[in-house]
Amino acid sequence: MPKGHSQTSCAARFTDKVAVVTAAAGGIGGASALRFAQEGAKVVIAMDVNPAVKRMAGPIQDAGSQAACIEIDCTDERAVEVAFEQVLSHFGSVDVLVNGVGGGGGGRNTEFVESVPDTWRRIVDVTLLSTMLCTRRVVGGMRERRYGKIVNIASSIALVPTVKMVEYASAKAGVIGFTRSLAMELAPFGVNVNAVSPGPIKTAAMDSLPPDLIARSVNAVPMGRIGLPEEIASAVAFLASDEAAYVTGQNLAVNGGRALN
Repeated sequence: MPKGHSQTSCAARFTDKVAVVTAAAGGIGGASALRFAQEGAKVVIAMDVNPAVKRMAGPIQDAGSQAACIEIDCTDERAVEVAFEQVLSHFGSVDVLVNGVGGGGGGRNTEFVESVPDTWRRIVDVTLLSTMLCTRRVVGGMRERRYGKIVNIASSIALVPTVKMVEYASAKAGVIGFTRSLAMELAPFGVNVNAVSPGPIKTAAMDSLPPDLIARSVNAVPMGRIGLPEEIASAVAFLASDEAAYVTGQNLAVNGGRALN
């Protein structure tokens, strides 16, 4: 942990809650899934296209929670439908959904003038469509129960322009717009919808970026360092908790002050 940082946990904030976290094989999603388990969630369902997601079962169970770790492509509409049907059939409801799936250019970031539509479609599908598909499977039940927490992982790149990431910025801006609009629809039903926009975070995706882009990203952060997945998980846990019952339609930037520039 960075100097001065300590992970604090409000024990039992999620007692008997069922939480679903996508892109949970590691990084922000994995840290968030583990945080829910540490704070008393009855079940944490971790979903990711990466087979490594199944390795999350051990840490989640060690934290005292049940774990259902599913290998799934969250851009596949039918696969998402089937997965959530199974989750709802077995556990009855989903109290918390964290949409963490998203992707940039896979380390091949280029200026927009050199980009191609196939890349745009892939990034939009992975980042925005996946969020919409997963959310669609839980909003009906949350409305009926008049309770639910949805946290979407956006990005500070949608707030602060970054060269060679036009497609990703556009998709993440779409996530923020989706968050705000859905929050308006669900507010009368007591369902909270918020977003978290991380700055540069120590993840595999960050490590895949060109070194010059990583350096520029860090230099743009007033705190002068890359953040940790656990720091984003803390923000996610707050927005998913009843402590944030009067917070909806918001985008919380967790980026070391980058948006201040």
